[in-house]
Amino acid sequence: MRILMVSKACLVGIYQRKLEEIACHDDMELRVVVPPFWRDERGMIPLERAHTRGYELVVEKMALNGDFHLHFYPRLGRHIRAFRPDLVHLDEEPYNLATFHGMVLARRAGLRTLWFTWQNLPRRYPPPFSLFERYCLRRADGAIAGSHTAARVWREKGYTGLLAVIPQFGVDPQAFAPEPRQGDHKAFVVGFAGRLVEEKGVDLLLEAAAGLTGVRVEILGSGPLRARLERLGKRLGLAHRLAFRGTLPSTQMPRFYHRLDVLVLPSRSQPNWVEQFGRVLVEAMACGVPVVGSDCGEIPHVISDAGLIFPEGDAKALRVCLARLMADRPLQADLARRGRERVLGHYTQAQVAAETVALYRAMVRYGFPPPEHVSTI
Repeated sequence: MRILMVSKACLVGIYQRKLEEIACHDDMELRVVVPPFWRDERGMIPLERAHTRGYELVVEKMALNGDFHLHFYPRLGRHIRAFRPDLVHLDEEPYNLATFHGMVLARRAGLRTLWFTWQNLPRRYPPPFSLFERYCLRRADGAIAGSHTAARVWREKGYTGLLAVIPQFGVDPQAFAPEPRQGDHKAFVVGFAGRLVEEKGVDLLLEAAAGLTGVRVEILGSGPLRARLERLGKRLGLAHRLAFRGTLPSTQMPRFYHRLDVLVLPSRSQPNWVEQFGRVLVEAMACGVPVVGSDCGEIPHVISDAGLIFPEGDAKALRVCLARLMADRPLQADLARRGRERVLGHYTQAQVAAETVALYRAMVRYGFPPPEHVSTI
């Protein structure tokens, strides 16, 4: 079975483990189209070639690179004609030009199509995005939602086709594994990893940490708010206990987690966004690092009972969570164990790949819903 996947996300090295896991299935012949880089508010994210065994990773020029809604691959049609896939998997939201463009090309060739969504808010889009969305909802043979909340949104929008609930990516539990804590053992090290933007709530973490003695904060990531956050840290008296670490290649993320006593994801809702998953949570949990998250979007569902949850926007409540962990080493150990167990049970790349392959088989071979172990809605 030939699968052509189009995915800007798969330029990230650790995400490519899912592709290797898909390719491990004997009946899968996989080609993945990625751009040479992607631009966002963090700057340029270059292609990493970390896991490329068993499938073909093809670099293709992207038009309007950096425009989330309007980017596309002008030469995608060449790959469809040359590879002659059984199914085209468009790893993009259905209201984006890249998805619409790929759908039109695939349908002209008589191929089955599949798109992916994280969108967990019932947003309405102006033309031409509303037209892209309508076409993709009516013409796709299948879809994958990253969460049950996202799946319900698209059912409410009128999508009636096959809809599986599968996270976009999991974690490689061998690469992300527990190790003894590294670095400063005198301080209680609290970390954040992600984009430095308003919705990620890093300012709340700084406010919470400022009221605790013996806490050191490590910030990994980049974005437009870095300078403002550095100034806030100084005003709060955190300057000597706060470090901004810039960015790391995705394959080196375990090194960061192994420096931490706890990882915090303090996301807060915006009018057009709520947290859609929280990938850093499952990475930290896989590494045996306790996690604390706000109740924004999907965070409570990802963490479940394997971490602590606080009301979004409430720095005092976050401070209470951190103080509780600082004072209770057995609780830290228990959350570390439960977090690792939760990842092994729900969020490995092998599990995500197996569910995706089951969906491919159902769509191409049988034309009816996938096996029972694949969650559908």
